[in-house]
Amino acid sequence: MTIKAAVVEEFGKPLQIRDLEIGEPEANEVQVRIVATGVCHTDAVVRDGWMPTQPPIVLGHEGAGIVERIGPGVSHLQPGDHVVLSVNSCGTCAQCLTGHPSYCQNLYVHNFAGGRPDGTTAFSYPDGSPVKSHFFGQSSFAELVNASVRSVVKIPEDFPLELAGPLGCGIQTGSGAVLNVLKPGPGGSFVVFGTGAVGLSALLAAVASRVGTIIAVDINDGRLALATELGATHVINSAKEDAVARILEITGGGTQTALDTTGNARVFRQMIDAVAPSGHAGALGASKAGSEGVIDLPSALARAIKITWVVEGDSVPQLFIPELIALNRAGAFPFDKLVKTYPFDELNTAFADSESGEVLKPVVVF
Repeated sequence: MTIKAAVVEEFGKPLQIRDLEIGEPEANEVQVRIVATGVCHTDAVVRDGWMPTQPPIVLGHEGAGIVERIGPGVSHLQPGDHVVLSVNSCGTCAQCLTGHPSYCQNLYVHNFAGGRPDGTTAFSYPDGSPVKSHFFGQSSFAELVNASVRSVVKIPEDFPLELAGPLGCGIQTGSGAVLNVLKPGPGGSFVVFGTGAVGLSALLAAVASRVGTIIAVDINDGRLALATELGATHVINSAKEDAVARILEITGGGTQTALDTTGNARVFRQMIDAVAPSGHAGALGASKAGSEGVIDLPSALARAIKITWVVEGDSVPQLFIPELIALNRAGAFPFDKLVKTYPFDELNTAFADSESGEVLKPVVVF
């Protein structure tokens, strides 16, 4: 079958919309007609060669669509189901079996290698030459995908697919870091560094958790204004004032919980310095290989702080994504305020608008 897909053919270059061939779904795969898919920072860093994933490859890992076919071994999904596509995992390692598939011991093979574990791919050019697939088990920058069943999350049919895609990664990552890992209590304190889509998703989760003091730190006044609208009790422009000193002042000695979404070593140090004794800090921003940060180890030790690196919100997508949808429907998690849609042929514009900071969460619609 011939479909259209956006292909990374050269690192650092715009994606090219090409006609590709796709085969039938294989064992433990679900063929999904993509309705919409989010554009995420991870797509950009792979496009630009930050990770050892080689072109040509179809990226995209926040897909939402409708099941068309199921492969052998799939029994809990059927054609017509509405689904979100999320992170893939092996399902058999110790991390998967203990409810932490985001830390799958075979994460690279199932998400970044560019194909099935046996090395085959779902896509090819019309001349038969292969195009890598199964990015995050899905490669959703395509009209039709053969997704790994462990990436597939069934959702209610009346929830808009144009909104659902980002729940597969970015929204899940920020909110899960708060709800599943940091777990700030009602009346407690939380600081998020970086108010992009992931950071604001974390902020929304803190608001839903009834956290008393919620501080957003960024250098973009427009995003800080949105953070206030979404429920931040305080905002700090760290380009204009000392973020650490201000946090210590607001919280009376340090925040109980904090999250760095930037991947910036200097910001990470600020977060550590702003955490109260026995506090809990989380980090999830993607950095280039070799990025290093320096923290005051004696001070961190003396304060007995806990630091957790978080992947995909430490979520089980099949359980957590329906919870986020329920929160959204109850008016407690309005992540739709972060989304702007684009037609699929404007995918590169969506990337550019995200990277410039003009748009928080682009979603391309087929």
